[in-house]
Amino acid sequence: MQLTIERSALLKALGHVQSVVERRNTIPILSNVLLSAGRDKLSFAATDLDMEMVDEADAAVQVEGQITAPAHTLYEIVRKLPDGAEVALTYNGDDPRLTVQAGRSKFNLPVLPAGDFPVMSTENSGVRFTLMKEDLARLIDKTRFAVSTEETRYYLNGLYLHTVAEAGIPLLRAVATDGHRLALAETPAPEGAAGGPGVIVPRKTVDQVRRLLDDAAGPVEVQVSPQKIRFEFGEASLTSKVIDGAFPDYMRVIPKGNDKQADIDNTVFASAVDRVATISAEKSRSVKLAFELDRVTLTVRNMEAGQGVEEVEIGYSEEPFEIGFNARYLLDVAGQITGENATFMFADPASPTLVLDPGDPGVQYVLMPLRV
Repeated sequence: MQLTIERSALLKALGHVQSVVERRNTIPILSNVLLSAGRDKLSFAATDLDMEMVDEADAAVQVEGQITAPAHTLYEIVRKLPDGAEVALTYNGDDPRLTVQAGRSKFNLPVLPAGDFPVMSTENSGVRFTLMKEDLARLIDKTRFAVSTEETRYYLNGLYLHTVAEAGIPLLRAVATDGHRLALAETPAPEGAAGGPGVIVPRKTVDQVRRLLDDAAGPVEVQVSPQKIRFEFGEASLTSKVIDGAFPDYMRVIPKGNDKQADIDNTVFASAVDRVATISAEKSRSVKLAFELDRVTLTVRNMEAGQGVEEVEIGYSEEPFEIGFNARYLLDVAGQITGENATFMFADPASPTLVLDPGDPGVQYVLMPLRV
């Protein structure tokens, strides 16, 4: 294999695929990126056996061929080369190493045979649809903060992507929960999405897709089957296994009869929560909200650090009551509100609270209260 490629094109494609590779691997080939040169293109592939990332870039190929090289090392070398450099990649059977050369810089990297590289099988079953990159980014951004990191309930370690019909209108919906909070976002279902299987997309895959969306130039092609999901971003594609499990019936958690409404300036409220939470106990981060006519008083008590109190003007005309929340969860929700205000809907201090974003009617958040 012999070729030359512009440094920026090489760096961009390597950046996409190397982020899939785990830093520590018991299987050596999984630390490598597969390089395939042919027809004026250099293709890249990396996998962790649950997810496979593929990309390609234009290159001047003198000799076609395939080899695998250490993904992170190669990426770091290319990242540190000067802008505009022409990078030559050479491998032949005489020297069992990949040569990377740019100007006066030259590196020799160990390789493993391309034939040993695991390739993820493709599936033609399921549904295929096209989604605007802004819509997919919104579904992810509004929900992924609520994905569970608790490995015991593995079926909560991802984003539940599925279609539903509301008043006869098909919607593509993303839901995440960790048992303490829930985030839901939806968008009109693109043509071809309705009737597809609901899948739980792993957290790592969700994070990788979100990074790729920043570089995507146009719409994203999505293919969903019961076992896998595939995202195509022009020349780049990401294929991932989905979590084999049943997502809980989240609609039972979303409250329907909450009749106490508070309209709160989101920025002012978030700043107040952040200030009083400074002295909260790190484990619970509990903050008490005391609602009265047109105001809420935030209180945090910590036996060691003291007490913090702040009052915020709000729109509230129901009977006074108190409720407690994890401050971190309040701030996470506040960070996703696009409108000036957030609408809190309460039932009682022990029941789930519904938070709505008047600036984006397609999202809902549910917070479980804490004892105060």
